[in-house]
Amino acid sequence: MSEFIPPAKPIIGDEEREAVDRVLRSGMVAQGPEVAAFEREFGAHFVQGRPTVAVNSGTAGLHLGLLASGVGAGDEVIVPSFTFAATGNSVALTGASPVFADIEADTFTLDPASVEAAITARTKGIMPVHLYGHPALMRELEAIAQKHGLMLFEDAAQAHGASLDGRPVGTFGSFGMFSLYPTKNMTSGEGGMITAADDTIARNARLLRNQGMERQYENEVVGFNARMTDIHASIGRVQLTKVDGWTRARQENAAFLDASLRGVVVPPVREGAVHVYHQYTVRVPEDRDGFVTALREEHQVGSGVYYPIPNHRLPSLAPYAPGLELPETERAAGEVVSLPVHPSLSQGDLDRIVAAVNAVAGAGA
Repeated sequence: MSEFIPPAKPIIGDEEREAVDRVLRSGMVAQGPEVAAFEREFGAHFVQGRPTVAVNSGTAGLHLGLLASGVGAGDEVIVPSFTFAATGNSVALTGASPVFADIEADTFTLDPASVEAAITARTKGIMPVHLYGHPALMRELEAIAQKHGLMLFEDAAQAHGASLDGRPVGTFGSFGMFSLYPTKNMTSGEGGMITAADDTIARNARLLRNQGMERQYENEVVGFNARMTDIHASIGRVQLTKVDGWTRARQENAAFLDASLRGVVVPPVREGAVHVYHQYTVRVPEDRDGFVTALREEHQVGSGVYYPIPNHRLPSLAPYAPGLELPETERAAGEVVSLPVHPSLSQGDLDRIVAAVNAVAGAGA
């Protein structure tokens, strides 16, 4: 039987292990010089030198970024429902209400018309997700935010290195957040990075991540323990030196799949957008779940369904959206399949993925 091709595969090399060992031998393992260096290097690499704040998870990054931007009880933040629950959770954790808007079909990201229709007197901001590594429609969303006097935030958890018209994601909003979870395009083992529009938001985030302190025992606000360790930062610093090559491999793998797959709808890329393919997500209009099962059981090809239950249908978040209908979101939730696109794939793996998809899609035609 052929070896199973996983849908994602974290890449940890000897350099990362050596970096961790160096930190362990230093005796400085909590938040320290490695974290500070990682923040500077990440900001220079991805967001044109914006102030950056490292935290212990992507969800913490969203939560603290919103709080640092002034979001709180009584506010509303418009978000997509077609995303991981952390997006809506982070809004709810501030005391504000997530308001779910629909997506547009091509990019799986917020539909500007649906966003504008969701604005109320309580709306504080808009938080698009650059889903799967494709930038959201930021030109249109910026215009809406300016028109209505709203803040703009970015969930860039899956979009390290993505850009729109030459402008990197993470530089559009009051803050952006990049996840550093093991399956993301680069990792620190676990963690997140907040990119701030100004020093005030960055300082607020630093206070919030460290029990409200900038100096020890001088607590200025009620805060959290959301610090990144030097151990995690050392891994992230090494991964920063590799991520561009991995991104090129993802894009080359995606181009091969685009040209070779049949019977599924491959992901389009909007003009001016640079897609970094955290996921390579196709649509399977009929019997998506059977398609996934056949790939795995008959061809040993893994895949993922991100996300089968929209946020506004989850028991945890449905109370914020009683009776809400989001037709494009519901359609995507029933059709999407993410195929392997990660940098560890060989040409033989890619050929097997293509053969498997085309066989299964052809059988279902």
